[in-house]
Amino acid sequence: MSVLPILQWPDPRLARVCTDIPAVTPDIARLAADMLETMYAAPGRGLAAPQVGVMQRIFVMDACWKDAEPAPLVFINPVLIAVSEDEVTRDEGCLSIPGILAGVTRPARVETAWTDLQGAEQRAWFEGFEAACVQHELDHLNGIVTLDHLSEPVRAELLSTRDTALT
Repeated sequence: MSVLPILQWPDPRLARVCTDIPAVTPDIARLAADMLETMYAAPGRGLAAPQVGVMQRIFVMDACWKDAEPAPLVFINPVLIAVSEDEVTRDEGCLSIPGILAGVTRPARVETAWTDLQGAEQRAWFEGFEAACVQHELDHLNGIVTLDHLSEPVRAELLSTRDTALT
């Protein structure tokens, strides 16, 4: 396993839609292991393949590892099946946009289907922070970053604050 470099916004690859993975192979399993190692080292709670320059529909997540035992999940070709009507706004950070916390409104609960590393179909409901994490990583697979959820004035303000802090 190895830690991979994480692409930084505005790298154009972060705005591209990823392609489906036709089969779970040893290369995909190795990619997932490297992505998990990269996510933990960052330290993040989720990481999508385009963030490491791989334009395929896979992301890894461990939403609670900082507060509990690690429970990593690998999502291959994930799709949202259903979303709750109730929404919640949370400050979201992104490993590809360091220094920015963006208030993003999303459904509070989501049902997701995906393939796991053994090639089995999985389906589960996620709520709370896990739901936000799933949606955030799915956004990456569709070429969307947190900044895309914001109005232009809010986005400009956050970016100017970040740029000032980085200098």
